[in-house]
Amino acid sequence: MNQQPFAFALRPGVLAAALLIAGAAQAQTAGSERESLETLRQTTLQLIEALVQQGVLPADKARALVAQAEARARATVAEQQKAEQNTVRIQYVPASVRQQIANEVREEVVAQAKAERWGDVNAVPEWVDRFRFDGEIRVGYQRDMFDKTNAPEVFQQIAGQNINNTLIDRDRERLRARLGLTARVTQDVTAALRLTTGSSSDPVSTNQTLGNYGSKYNFALDRAYLRARSQDVLPWLTTTAGRIPNPFFSTDLMWDDDLAFDGIALQYEDPAASTREWRPFATVGWFPLQDSERSASNAARSRSLLAAQGGVEWVPSNEFRAKVGLALYDFRNVSGVRNDFNSVTQNGTQPAFRQKGNTLFNLSNPTNFSGPFGLAADYRVLNLTTAVDYTLFNPVHLILGADYVKNIGYSQARTLARTGLNLAPEDQGYMLRAAIGMPNMLLKGDWQLSLAYRYLEADAVLDAFTDSDFHLGGTNNKGFIVGAQYGLSRNTWLSARWLSSREISGLPLSINSLQVNFHARF
Repeated sequence: MNQQPFAFALRPGVLAAALLIAGAAQAQTAGSERESLETLRQTTLQLIEALVQQGVLPADKARALVAQAEARARATVAEQQKAEQNTVRIQYVPASVRQQIANEVREEVVAQAKAERWGDVNAVPEWVDRFRFDGEIRVGYQRDMFDKTNAPEVFQQIAGQNINNTLIDRDRERLRARLGLTARVTQDVTAALRLTTGSSSDPVSTNQTLGNYGSKYNFALDRAYLRARSQDVLPWLTTTAGRIPNPFFSTDLMWDDDLAFDGIALQYEDPAASTREWRPFATVGWFPLQDSERSASNAARSRSLLAAQGGVEWVPSNEFRAKVGLALYDFRNVSGVRNDFNSVTQNGTQPAFRQKGNTLFNLSNPTNFSGPFGLAADYRVLNLTTAVDYTLFNPVHLILGADYVKNIGYSQARTLARTGLNLAPEDQGYMLRAAIGMPNMLLKGDWQLSLAYRYLEADAVLDAFTDSDFHLGGTNNKGFIVGAQYGLSRNTWLSARWLSSREISGLPLSINSLQVNFHARF
């Protein structure tokens, strides 16, 4: 008898626990778990109902017991749902995917580190790579030897020729220094500057003769220009403007190697053709030579050069290449104009710079034997240049070159009208050159031997811009040039040249020159 109250005391707890489990299970499970919990719930309710029917459990107490169990179950489910809402679920990622992500992140970081120079103690900022410096220093000796049968210089000077010595040999030590800077402004634009020694009033020489009583030398701005070539729009066109290097395929028969051009040049050269056998090229340019402001006291016009060149390079193999170019150089307003009687308004038609050789006439009226002197001829020069480079056995090359010029602007009638002299045309010139060895002195043991013959009549080209070494500069000369070079070390070499020349016409003038130089390039 005493066991029933005890049974009652236990059974409601068991039932409540069963209902609680059933309710919690109902809230937590899904799928198959939900089905099993529903079965347990129905079984528990049927058990309670059986206890009520057998009189073991009063009906009201059974309903209260079920209600209490359901209330606890709902409270438990609510707490679990709240806990689930605050839980962060992380989706499972396979190991292979995690490794791939890690590799991609590492590659991106490394690429960015290289671009921005992270962590490399020897690295320099990226902008430094956009600047490139280059330079050269040349120290040498030159001996000029004059033939004793030469006409004294005073006779040359009376004719207006720019020469100070024709009879006395001269020895001198010379220096040439250059320092250049090229900056890549954008992907398509570069800017360049170059400083050099030499006289700022001499356009064809950057040499400085040593021995200035301790005074310092000039270091002048030799080049300053912008160069543009788009990668997307007309990629075959390069535009260069400012004080620019020689844009033409030429030799020093026409243009001295030290000459820079003021103006603008447009150059056609297709990058896609660099791998083809035939590679055409072309250049056009306009270059002011001497600006002149006209006024009541100055009637001289500004002088300029309009030039065009076309050609092709033939590269049938790695061992052979040939190049030919045909150019027309049209010099504007370079000839002199004689003054009216007792006037000096045409004095400005004398050229700002001359070497020697061109036919001249006196501009003064009445005649003043000291000048000024102007050019007697007009100059429109046709220039044909060729070069052949054949690799005999690597790295020894055989290099052949030929250059021909003719001043098609020369007019005997106009020259007669200016000078009063009926002069035979001297309007042609040519040069032949052969060299064997390495094309450039780069390494120790590199060498080259060369031989050239040069013939240049008085009015074939403007004497102001042709080679300043042969015959000590200018036109109206012919003769040989023998040269040798030898590499002492990387970018350092010795060179020697023997230049033997004499006049083609006019007063006798024979000059031999020996040049020995030590070069260092950096």
